[in-house]
Amino acid sequence: MDYEAEGSPDGGFDLNKVGAHWQQEIERAQRYFKSWVDRCTKIEKIYLQQQSDQTSAAKRRFPMLWANTSVLQPAVYARVPQPVVERRFKDSQPVARMASELVERNLSFTADDTDMDSVMRAVRDDFLLCARGTVWLRYEADFEPLDMGVEPSEAEDGMGGEPVSPMEAITDERICIDYVHWSDFLHSPARRWKDVTWVARRVPMTDEEFDKRFPNGRASLDANGAGSSRGTNSTERAQDEGKIYVWEIWCKTENYTVWIADGSPAALEVSEPPLKLTRFFPCPRPAFGTLSTGSLIPVPDYVYYQQQCDEIDTLTRRINKLTDQLRLKVFYPSGDGSVSPAIEKAMRPENDTVMVPIPEWAAFTDKGGSNAIVTLPIDQVQKVIVACIEVRKQLVEDVYQITGISDIVRGDTQASETATAQRIKSQWGSIRIRDRQAELARFARDVVNIAGEIICDQFQPETLMLVSGIQLPTAAQKQQFQMQMQQQQMMAQQTAARAQQMGQPAPPQQPPQVPPEMQQMMQQPTIDEVVQLLRNDSVRGFRIDIETDSTIEPDEDAEKQRRMEFVQMIGGFMQQAGAIAQQTPMLVPVMVETLLFAARGFRAGRQLENTLEQVGAQLSQAATAPKAPPEPTPEQMIDLQTTKIKAESEQRKAQLGVAQAEIEHRTTVEKVRGDMASQAMQQHHQAMQMAQQYVPQNQSVPVQ
Repeated sequence: MDYEAEGSPDGGFDLNKVGAHWQQEIERAQRYFKSWVDRCTKIEKIYLQQQSDQTSAAKRRFPMLWANTSVLQPAVYARVPQPVVERRFKDSQPVARMASELVERNLSFTADDTDMDSVMRAVRDDFLLCARGTVWLRYEADFEPLDMGVEPSEAEDGMGGEPVSPMEAITDERICIDYVHWSDFLHSPARRWKDVTWVARRVPMTDEEFDKRFPNGRASLDANGAGSSRGTNSTERAQDEGKIYVWEIWCKTENYTVWIADGSPAALEVSEPPLKLTRFFPCPRPAFGTLSTGSLIPVPDYVYYQQQCDEIDTLTRRINKLTDQLRLKVFYPSGDGSVSPAIEKAMRPENDTVMVPIPEWAAFTDKGGSNAIVTLPIDQVQKVIVACIEVRKQLVEDVYQITGISDIVRGDTQASETATAQRIKSQWGSIRIRDRQAELARFARDVVNIAGEIICDQFQPETLMLVSGIQLPTAAQKQQFQMQMQQQQMMAQQTAARAQQMGQPAPPQQPPQVPPEMQQMMQQPTIDEVVQLLRNDSVRGFRIDIETDSTIEPDEDAEKQRRMEFVQMIGGFMQQAGAIAQQTPMLVPVMVETLLFAARGFRAGRQLENTLEQVGAQLSQAATAPKAPPEPTPEQMIDLQTTKIKAESEQRKAQLGVAQAEIEHRTTVEKVRGDMASQAMQQHHQAMQMAQQYVPQNQSVPVQ
């Protein structure tokens, strides 16, 4: 549709055209839901017993609607929902695990901060009475001026949709969950919720709130009191006094939000949606009761047993009238004689006694006044009352059959019934209530989903860590810490090099001393990685869920049973896995993954998942590492010592043998050398003798 206007100060939209269009849409939707609104108004008056004065017997009613609603209220919702944020794929992903933990803690804080319990109880009452209940979510942030040089934030204001000014910073941010009364919520007529194109809620504002939110909005209010709503009774008029009602409209097809005063001819503001949500609307699908496949107009449960309740009220009024007649009524003869004053003095008529004087006493009695007084028979009245009570009791049972509220749900049973019969009634009597429980659980899950999406997209890193109580290092801090470690290592290496150059022994190199808390923090992912994961819708690796039994009255036995099943599973698995690990250590990593796979399927084991992963990693590392030889027993120690002594003795003997052999070898060599020298001397002496024999006598032999 063409709503643009040249030179318009409000985003290029013509506020008069937009206002005229949405006034028609609101009126069309109000006509569409008029019969349902009128019906719900009557039901609410019946529930609160406001339709008439209940003191007279002719107007008394049996509070069947209030009784049924009171029984169903704690059965369908009893306590605040517990958000559970889980990884989509339950494997070891430190960033995804830390992101899910941050979001879950922020959601838990949001549920407490917004008093979600009271909001859900109001939705529950609308759901049970009018078959529709809803809420509206908002994002709010407080700002303060920024110092020069600080980077601006990219967050948006939850009300107007304007980005944060470059000169402002977010100091506080929160999510608001507003309950919307069933009469203040509208949406486009459609058969299914996914076909709804726009949703709207009516917001009451004081003059101060209106002027603060719309500084120029007074000009759009006409002289006929546009924006003011006059109630139909004194209570509503007192509530509406001094209030301006403004419709907040979110249109999916046009991708904008519109603010328009009730009855105003022009829109107050047209802007882009302040929140970028996956399903566009800032409200979940309402908690619907009975719906047909042809429209989204719900049918309250009271409609199906209204005729029975009317008959019960008729019988109740009749019983009350007959009960008033259960008083002693005495007839006595009137006159101036001495009998009448004596009878009056004896009876002393009180509030529960009626005395009627009869002038013609002889004609009143059958036998000419044989009895001094005659009482009115009331046994017939008593029989009628008993019959009316029986019929009313049967009608009440019919109502219980229609609504599906069994006696076991109301806490009413018979002593003659067996435990098996009561268990069967408890099982089948709560089937129809389970649908209501599931619908409210689905509604709470959708609310938490939208709140989680706002947290992921809007909350600043400082807010995420402050609310959750988890401190994560930034990428800059982690890089700075790593640089400091590298500098310490370089300084230690330089010190060792200088010592070697000076001929001194190098000092032993020790790892840098790091505080345990700092070391643990450095092992965690950075807040920058977590925020990057949260901001990216396409890779956000977790889903938000509501525990299936968190919104109903807790069953302590069931909780204990779940914990016992988890402990038994862990104990049995550890007992079997221990024997296998001793025989085949290589199977320890497989058994650790099997244990984690089984533990992640238990709600009770979610808190121990991180501990199991750490212990499993240590066990796997220890199993695959080379094992040291086992410690010897005392007998083995004695044998080893004896063997060692024997080996040393044999070694000494061998050494002595080698030394003796060497000595003998040297002795033999010296002997051989001496023998050879003596032989040489003998041969030389023999040669000299032979030479002297052949030389003449007169010749001398030269001395050699």
